Amino acid sequence: MSKPVVLIAEELSPATIDALGPDFDVRHVNGADRDALLPALADAHAVLIRSATKMDAEAIAVAPALKVIARAGVGLDNVDIKSATTAGVMVVNAPTSNIISAAELTVGHILSLARHIPAAHASLAGGAWKRSSFTGTELFEKTVGIIGLGRIGALIAARLQAFGVSVVAYDPYVTPTRAQQLGVALLGLDELLAESDFVTIHMPKTPETTGMISAAQFALMKPTAYVVNVARGGLIDEQALYAALTTGEIAGAGLDVFTSEPPKEGDTAHPLLSLPNVIVTPHLGASTDEAQEKAGVSVARSVKLALEGDLVPDAVNVAGGVIDPFVRPGIALVEQLGQVFAGLAPAALTNLDIEVRGELANYDVSVYRLAALKGIFTNIVSENVSYVNAPVFAEQRGIETRLIVEVDSPLYRNITILRGTLADGTVLTVAGTLAGTRMVPKIVEINGYEIEVPIERHHIVMRYADRPGIVAIYGQKLGEAGINIAGLFVAHPDASGRALSVLTVDSPVPDGILDQMREAVGADLFRQIEITEA
Repeated sequence: MSKPVVLIAEELSPATIDALGPDFDVRHVNGADRDALLPALADAHAVLIRSATKMDAEAIAVAPALKVIARAGVGLDNVDIKSATTAGVMVVNAPTSNIISAAELTVGHILSLARHIPAAHASLAGGAWKRSSFTGTELFEKTVGIIGLGRIGALIAARLQAFGVSVVAYDPYVTPTRAQQLGVALLGLDELLAESDFVTIHMPKTPETTGMISAAQFALMKPTAYVVNVARGGLIDEQALYAALTTGEIAGAGLDVFTSEPPKEGDTAHPLLSLPNVIVTPHLGASTDEAQEKAGVSVARSVKLALEGDLVPDAVNVAGGVIDPFVRPGIALVEQLGQVFAGLAPAALTNLDIEVRGELANYDVSVYRLAALKGIFTNIVSENVSYVNAPVFAEQRGIETRLIVEVDSPLYRNITILRGTLADGTVLTVAGTLAGTRMVPKIVEINGYEIEVPIERHHIVMRYADRPGIVAIYGQKLGEAGINIAGLFVAHPDASGRALSVLTVDSPVPDGILDQMREAVGADLFRQIEITEA
């Protein structure tokens, strides 16, 4: 078999290629050259990019085999996540690759503002010796306010505490206990701005956070205070910042990011760049050798997982997260149960419950919801179905889903039950488990009938009025067609006297033979089910 094609669209570290290993056909293209990129995507299974390659709707549309877009960095502004999700393409990035580099750059900006390091360097390099012009301030016993106490904010707090500063923070999603562990006092935003000598912002850019530091916030700050933004351009209102800096409302600013990059107003440089009390860097938060290598290696590992059919912890458009080893073997089982469910359903699905019972109830099994939906849609839609777009298909069809987790499981150590209501009002249930030390996937219930059938490639499920000679009837029909019965389970009749048989056959049964079997046994339920590889 040919190897999956991994397209490297921008320059990445040699360690990235090494992390991919020998199991892929690695190709290179200049992702910034649109005319070269689009043809190269035609047979790509994965594409690794940085910031110059635009994976928009057009690029995704010309890549029918694409399974994963991997951004070797944090931002995803150049990826059309909605189009990728609709196409079933996983999008991954490296969210932790640059956190140390970004934290260190933030501390560098704070120190540079406190001691006027860039201005002093420029003065001396220009031949002047003006020590008195660059008198600064110590960090010792100052107050540093961190807006956003996530991973980067916590790293900054730890580093600044060594300077003897008082660290305060604003973050509505951080608990007092977590803040106490970090040695940080939680304050309201207005209170933080009023008390801090240095303010550094580390929030994601959303409609709610865009422009969150503007004229009203600068009015609360000390005239000796400094503000730093190494997170995302647009969190600080640049016009309001310019006004605050030129009127003396605050003392200075350190900026690594801007609303538009490079920062311009029309055809001229942004006025912030000309102010003597502003220190600027050209978006260097992730620009270290270490961060670039971490990013490349991280997404290479994610690509391997994605192309092996696994869920990826750093996928931004699919739920599931890190999967416990105890949970992982059940994913394929639940996908297969979904295929069995879809094969048995006589009408469209409207509601689906995924019940997980047994020891698995003590673990995060949210991935089973995705697996069930992927299995259900695998053979009933024409599009490629993945963990990414399976929930989209459900939403488009108005299917409501619930994940129900219960410890109680009297018959099995663990059991997963798919219970769905169909458009005709009927309820369909299919249950399965992993049996024995070899963890063999088995169907253990269909519509209340207790069975025990190992899941194989080809099954026939039939329900009929129980009477002698039925097995001989369909056995003869299959024998005449040269189709071997590899397994057979007949469940006890229900209260109506109807029995359920599940056959495992070695090959698909032609429609004509199926029709003869159905008529011969008088089945009111008769389905051939094909299980594709999970």
